Amino acid sequence: MAENGSCCTPEGSCHTGGGTAVQVGAVTTTYKVTGMTCGHCEGAVSSEIGEIAGVSSVQAAAATGLVTVTSQAPLDEAAVRAAVDEAGYELVGQV
Repeated sequence: MAENGSCCTPEGSCHTGGGTAVQVGAVTTTYKVTGMTCGHCEGAVSSEIGEIAGVSSVQAAAATGLVTVTSQAPLDEAAVRAAVDEAGYELVGQV
């Protein structure tokens, strides 16, 4: 076990052997993106946002237009907007 008494390392990885890693100190932000209609759209948006420094996970849902981003620190909205633009979609803003 890690020194802090949990099963997680200081870097946030969990040693439970399956399941989702616990991210210590992570920031989760949800954005509204317009124009996504399918899985390919979700992948394009996720890929571009995933390239932003500090981003550890991105989940995009075309059905709702919501993109949930987990990062080490709050992201600059201009960087997220640029990534979404690069993917060919429009960032409405944070939800």
